[in-house]
Amino acid sequence: MSPDSASPDGPHPGQPGSGPPGSGSSGQGPAGSGPPRPGAAGGGGSGSGAGNPLGHGPVLLLSGARLADGRVVDVRISGDRIQAVGTAGSLGPLPQSALPVGAACGGEPTVAAGARIDLTGYLLLPAPAEPHAHHDTAFTGAVTGGADPRPASPPVSDGPGVAVPAAEDWGIVRRVTEAALTSLGYGATAQRTHVRIGDVHGLRRLEAVLTARQALRGLAELQAVAVPRLLTGLAGAEGRAQLREALRLGADAVGGCPELDPDPAGYVQTVVAAAVDFDCPVDLHLRGGDPAQLARLAALLAPLRPRVAVGPCDLLATGTGASLRAAGLRVVCLPQNGSCCAVDGPPGGLRPSLVGELMAERIPLAAGSGSLRDAANPVGRADPLEAAYLLAAGGALSVSAAYEAISGQARQLMGLPPVRVDAGFPAELLAVRGDSLAGALSGGHSRLVVHSGRVVSRTSAVREFADTVALALPRQSGHH
Repeated sequence: MSPDSASPDGPHPGQPGSGPPGSGSSGQGPAGSGPPRPGAAGGGGSGSGAGNPLGHGPVLLLSGARLADGRVVDVRISGDRIQAVGTAGSLGPLPQSALPVGAACGGEPTVAAGARIDLTGYLLLPAPAEPHAHHDTAFTGAVTGGADPRPASPPVSDGPGVAVPAAEDWGIVRRVTEAALTSLGYGATAQRTHVRIGDVHGLRRLEAVLTARQALRGLAELQAVAVPRLLTGLAGAEGRAQLREALRLGADAVGGCPELDPDPAGYVQTVVAAAVDFDCPVDLHLRGGDPAQLARLAALLAPLRPRVAVGPCDLLATGTGASLRAAGLRVVCLPQNGSCCAVDGPPGGLRPSLVGELMAERIPLAAGSGSLRDAANPVGRADPLEAAYLLAAGGALSVSAAYEAISGQARQLMGLPPVRVDAGFPAELLAVRGDSLAGALSGGHSRLVVHSGRVVSRTSAVREFADTVALALPRQSGHH
């Protein structure tokens, strides 16, 4: 069996080799099969990397990385920012005088404690983001009723006075955390998850997501979108109250499914009022099958531009993109199967012509995963590069535009600052095995993920063959 297929669904907390970054349980394959351990490539390895494969000091030097434009560079990170980018071999450790405030530890050394990682053979990219996920329903595709197929671990307090979820809610916390770590392992350092509120669940699912968000702080940025089902009339009274309570609890955005409410326009008006009162963005589920209705809803959302996103828009009729453009809305598409668990009806897939129409209208387009092995897509994956691959392979976008949809456009939709591999930008990076962006999308399995200037995940992949063939190709290959 090929090691690069050993864990297709990402980390599973509690299993060997799946410990959180920094735990020393990395699940790495044979030596030299993936990104080198910090400090292992010589020079500057004076941080904590020797005892902890993902630990390092306040300075990180990524050497010999190839950029998407073909340049081979060294990248020096200080704190949570890229401090310098230079030609390969031109950068060394950062002097203590240039360390972030509070990072210097006194004594005589004249260089910073940190790590040097040799990224020869890797492509260094701005880290992707996940703009549309449903972490609370992840891994439930084969289970009736959306229950967690794995037993929940008992809650453990982090210390005196630290609240923990009730035992019956811990399964949701665990599922959300596992889904977020899976996405992080693929490179998504920022993730937005939609979570249903109201009905029999009340605010329990949202509270579980917020608990997971706190636990993941420092590893990944997790945004929660509150998704009420009904908001209008007497039937929507509870939904209206719970939406506002969700925002008071800490939900990051207002979501929902207007097309499932008896009064879609009234639904959107309620959403807009809540977003204005709480000064937060809006991210709605819209399929867009009714052009006239879509135009009305877009006009109601227009005053909140540019902090409005809609998706998956999989039923959008030809020629109706103009109403989205006129309202200044952003669109998030779901290339895996076109839809997700929050909308009614079977997924119909994402037609490439739809993406082309949106691009022709110059509508900002991001791409997300949507489902991670839930009822809407039992084989769904949380890999952003999968979404980019599907957009490029189907001819909907060029390779570079497809990657922009899961990185720059996704971050803009989420209200995050832009990232470039350049001095002064946030150190949110993905190193993936490959010599070009096309190569990385077609088969880059080995990855190293940097969030806030810190290595938070490493995936190593090695493929082995039983015998050497006549062409004398290597029996073992690490180019994955």
